[in-house]
Amino acid sequence: MVQEQLLQKEYVVAKKKSAKPMLWISMISMVMFFAGLTSAYVISMKREDWVSFDLPNAFYISTALIMMSSLTLMLSQRFLKQDKRQLSLLLVAITFFLGIGFVWQQYVGFKELQSVGLFFTGPESTVSTSFIIGITFMHVLHLLAGIIVLFVVIYNHFKYKYKSDDMLGFELGAIFWHFVDVLWIYLILFFYFIR
Repeated sequence: MVQEQLLQKEYVVAKKKSAKPMLWISMISMVMFFAGLTSAYVISMKREDWVSFDLPNAFYISTALIMMSSLTLMLSQRFLKQDKRQLSLLLVAITFFLGIGFVWQQYVGFKELQSVGLFFTGPESTVSTSFIIGITFMHVLHLLAGIIVLFVVIYNHFKYKYKSDDMLGFELGAIFWHFVDVLWIYLILFFYFIR
C-alpha cells in the first residue's frame, strides 16, 4: 500500500513537471503554423488579383472582447491565489462568456465580408479574402479549443480541484487562453497594417 502511494506521488510530480513544457511545445508549433500562414499572405500580396479592403468592425469588437477576457482570467487567477474562490469562479465564467462573444463576433465579421461581396471560396472570392477568412477561421478553431479548456477549468473549479497551493490545471488553461489572445492581437495588427 505504501509502495503504491509513493508511486502515485511520483507520477503526480512527473506529470506536473512535464505539463507546462508540453504546453509550450504545442504553442510553439501553433506559432510556426500561423507564421507560415501569414508569410504566405505576404507573398501572395504580390499577385495582380490581390484586393485590399477594410476589416469588418466585428473583428475590432472581438479584439476588445478577447482582451477583456484575458483581464478577467488574470483577476480570476489572482483571486484564486488569495483563496477567494467564489470571485475567482465568477471571473473565469465571465472569461468563458467573453470567449463565446469573441467567436460570435468573428461570425458576424465573416457575414460583414459576405455582405460586401467578399467570400472565402467560389467565383466571387479573392485571394486576400480567402487568406483573411482562412487564417481567422483557423484562429477561431484554436479559440474554440480554449473555450473547451475554460469549460474544464470552470468544472474543476466548481468541484474544488484548485487551491491556492495547487493551481496547475488552472495555470495551464490560463497560459493557453492568454496565448490565443496574444495570437489574435498579432493577427489583427498584421491584417490592419499589412494590406
